[in-house]
Amino acid sequence: MFLKNVLWSEVRLGLLNDYFMRLSIITINYNNAIGLKDTFESIKKQTNHNFEYVVVDGNSNDGSKNVIQEYQEYINKWISEPDTGIYNAMNKGAKMSTGEYMLFLNSGDFLYHENVIDKLLSESFNEDIVCCSMYSFDDKSNHICLPPKNVSLYTFIGGGSMLHPSTLIKRQIYDKVGGYIEEYKIISDWCFFVDSMVVNNCTYKVLDNIILTSFNEFGVSSKDYQNNRYTAQQEFLEKRFPRIIGDYIPLEEEALSNCAIYISRLNKLKYILLLPFKILNSIMKLRVKLSMRTVIRK
Repeated sequence: MFLKNVLWSEVRLGLLNDYFMRLSIITINYNNAIGLKDTFESIKKQTNHNFEYVVVDGNSNDGSKNVIQEYQEYINKWISEPDTGIYNAMNKGAKMSTGEYMLFLNSGDFLYHENVIDKLLSESFNEDIVCCSMYSFDDKSNHICLPPKNVSLYTFIGGGSMLHPSTLIKRQIYDKVGGYIEEYKIISDWCFFVDSMVVNNCTYKVLDNIILTSFNEFGVSSKDYQNNRYTAQQEFLEKRFPRIIGDYIPLEEEALSNCAIYISRLNKLKYILLLPFKILNSIMKLRVKLSMRTVIRK
């Protein structure tokens, strides 16, 4: 039971929606029964359950629906029906939910520790986008990802963004942007942040002291996936900002070129002074590409 002196059946029937005005957690799933169970366990173990929990399954045939029924007492609303992709499922979940903020916790991902929701809800925030830190892992490594402190169009040029699995999205900005653009099959969360932060100039807050979620990178860290994602991002930016985007990369290259030309005229100091700029250039390109600070966790 989530709430003291409250029948959970009443909560599932939607009779107590006032309890869930602050946060809705939304999980989408398709044929990932094992990962879904890990996600449900992290929900079950939370010390603070004052949130709404919504599950959207894409008519899985691997036993996922049995897992949902096993954990049904911890779920407010759930459906299992065909969808047209991950972002179609996310939009369904957003429509089903009622919370002021939404957190998309996909199957296979999980809340970082059992007290994290309690810690999150004790924070004061009212911004449109609230970004926490994220624990990311795959079969080779793990690390803590910290959200960018400042965000502009330049953040997104190299594919950078917020940490979607650890980001709270206010319903008001979600509705204003129009949700996730479903035609962008692998980058729509990134597109949403571009439209929210750059086009709509929404408010933004960083809570990097909270590691909110653990993100499973299996399948999304491959080189081909990342290349396809980067290509789609550049196409989106060119379509969204046709009169602006072409200026960014040339400006960066021009600034570095001017520095190099100036240094090259110093003759004797040229070779000594040029090396730090080359190193700085490499670091900046890496920083733009990641658009976040990463700390390796041993």
